[in-house]
Amino acid sequence: MRFAFQIETRDGRARQGRIDTPRGEIRTPAFMPVGTAATVKGMLPEQVRETGADILLGNTYHLMLRPSAERIADLGGLHKFMNWDRPILTDSGGFQVMSLANLRKLAEEGVRFASHVDGSRHMLTPERSMEIQRLLGSDIVMAFDECTPFPADEAVARASMELSMRWAARSREAFGDRPGYALFGIQQGSVYKDMRAESAEALRGIGFDGYAIGGLAVGEGQELMFDVLDYAPGQLPEDKPRYLMGVGKPDDIVGAVQRGVDMFDCVLPTRSGRTGQAWTARGSVNLRNARHRDDPRPLEAGCDCPACSKYSRAYLHHVVRLDEMIAGMLLTWHNLRYYQRLMAGLRAAIADQRLDVFVAEFHELRAQGDIDPI
Repeated sequence: MRFAFQIETRDGRARQGRIDTPRGEIRTPAFMPVGTAATVKGMLPEQVRETGADILLGNTYHLMLRPSAERIADLGGLHKFMNWDRPILTDSGGFQVMSLANLRKLAEEGVRFASHVDGSRHMLTPERSMEIQRLLGSDIVMAFDECTPFPADEAVARASMELSMRWAARSREAFGDRPGYALFGIQQGSVYKDMRAESAEALRGIGFDGYAIGGLAVGEGQELMFDVLDYAPGQLPEDKPRYLMGVGKPDDIVGAVQRGVDMFDCVLPTRSGRTGQAWTARGSVNLRNARHRDDPRPLEAGCDCPACSKYSRAYLHHVVRLDEMIAGMLLTWHNLRYYQRLMAGLRAAIADQRLDVFVAEFHELRAQGDIDPI
């Protein structure tokens, strides 16, 4: 079975469909929970699946350092290693090298850097990134790129984009012909429309199985991000999946889906869960606040996750304030379930040609804020 993408319904620029892979179907628009180091923190793999996730994201940079791609390959690959038998997308490692590594040196060949873990020296190139992701057994592989910083003037953005396009071509060549596996190219160009068009044209010429919109969610703010998304998805091939990397908050996702994006990932639901923050249809809820201390009501009425169906706000407040492990586990489960419920709602709304109504109701509920305290 080969990798294939099918658009089943459109509503405006939004698309509802599916990605078929040998390891299972990915319903789109899709949200990918982040399993940075071969684990979604606080969750068992079967629990992540129960939230509605079809695919997880793994991190090339972190896994190459610990425990190493070679060790994972010797142990049967990433799917077996982390007990997840469905699709996995791995990023290329470029963003983490730029944001986490020490003493990094960027050159045409790639990036030489010192590990943030132990200072050991490494070289990451397009070819090495493809090798690592092959050893991991990733179903969807990301081309190696430089994530353009923000803000960036036109000269900096152009140099970065052109380097990423040269690296994209090398990634494509190194990836080779691997039926059943997919390679995604990454559009760059910062906030410059003409530059993003050039990047998209270069990626089309190389040819990829899917296309990511990179260089956003790096501090530019939602308004500017949406300005870019008003044109960037339309510059990419219509018949391939479009992936907005590192996004994001629920309203970011809703706005991006309206603009034609199919795939998302973000650490926000899991990271928030570990810090006592829950995401609900009425916005975010801080369980550390004393207002929840005597509240017997569920976190979110109508949610079927264990945090909402089996525990009260008072209990969640209690374990959050004590930093008990169960607090992060329950709130992470809830947040991932909320994100998957949101994605299911978006898919259904597009299929029923009522996305505008869904979006209006989404914003109306969020504007109301959390339920009144007792």
